[in-house]
Amino acid sequence: MTKTWSILRLIMAALILAAVVTEFGNAMSTVPAEGSSKATVLVNFFSYFTIQSNLFALAALSAAAVWALTRKTREPVWIAVLLAAATTFMAITGLVYNLLLRGIALAATPWANEVLHLIGPVCLIVDLLFAPPRRRLPWPTVAAIIAWPIAWAVYTQLRGELVVSPLTGEGWWYPYPFLNPHVQDGYLVVSFYVAGIAAAFTLVAWGVVAVGRRRDVPEPVAVG
Repeated sequence: MTKTWSILRLIMAALILAAVVTEFGNAMSTVPAEGSSKATVLVNFFSYFTIQSNLFALAALSAAAVWALTRKTREPVWIAVLLAAATTFMAITGLVYNLLLRGIALAATPWANEVLHLIGPVCLIVDLLFAPPRRRLPWPTVAAIIAWPIAWAVYTQLRGELVVSPLTGEGWWYPYPFLNPHVQDGYLVVSFYVAGIAAAFTLVAWGVVAVGRRRDVPEPVAVG
């Protein structure tokens, strides 16, 4: 079962990679508006949390699969933490996109969009629930997991007013409308969105760690 699941993880990782590469190609085909540049387009692409969460998933699935296929011991702590973080990030990506963003903008490549926002998140949840048990992680792992999205939210707000939008030429750029104070009538509304999403991240991270702890099978202790 472990070998079969590892192969499934590699297939999913390959699908995510294909989707990210496809969307990267779409992004880099953008002709920047006056005052912007291709460098801005590049940085903007990797500033989307969707892309970051899928890269986490790509790394976690690949590392876990390769470890299981090449080693007889269970995955090290760093892979278990990476899997937990990727699962949390992908779950939030799926929830936020499908509840708040679906239908707002047409996808340039629909299949890639669905992989990044729906198929990938569902697969990571299935992996959490049904894959061979992950290593038991301590509760402080939750804080380590949510540190990344908190840092991303701060980065997004600090950078937003310093970037000229490559698409519109406006003197600001935010990856998502709920983080854009120009769309949300100020930073107060944005702060409510950020607080809500932070709470969601914490709850989901707690759930991911809790499920992992519940499904974990302790390694046998050698005697003698």
